[in-house]
Amino acid sequence: MSRIGKAPIFLDDKVQVAVSAKNEVSVKGAKHTLSILMKPEVTAKVEGKTVVLTRNSESKEARALHGLYRALLQNAVSGVSKGFTKSLELQGVGYRASVAGKKLELSLGFSHPISFDIPEGIEIKVEKQTVIQVTGPSRELVGQVAAKIRSFRPPEPYLGKGVRYLGEKIRRKAGKSAGK
Repeated sequence: MSRIGKAPIFLDDKVQVAVSAKNEVSVKGAKHTLSILMKPEVTAKVEGKTVVLTRNSESKEARALHGLYRALLQNAVSGVSKGFTKSLELQGVGYRASVAGKKLELSLGFSHPISFDIPEGIEIKVEKQTVIQVTGPSRELVGQVAAKIRSFRPPEPYLGKGVRYLGEKIRRKAGKSAGK
């Protein structure tokens, strides 16, 4: 048995889970709804305030999917109840960010500002023009948006300038020596 897959998922009072006939699990919270389409090797069953996943065979694929779907369902339950947040930090002279409507405007030292369209279901806040918070119910989407923003100017190892995750350590390299 999968150690992760056999653990039940406990539900809050605000979270509702429904399993359809097509093996699609929909998780509904106060503000958001997420749905996960599962393969037929794994089935979900709601038992009171818990969700239990069982696999239909002992094949290698079914054992792998058992733990995967349990983790995806746990992330969906946590996402609709609490949400997920990733914080990014802009490091560099003149680097700043601002939110205008559904667009994130970034000034990252290029000759032009970068305009990033905020996807549906994601909320972006900018604090002090140098700290960006990406928030949403889907852990996958929050991580993808944060990685996309970081990819516009990843931190470089010589001066440390760029967009980094909050608390990320950058290994610095020594520059050129002054000469001998």
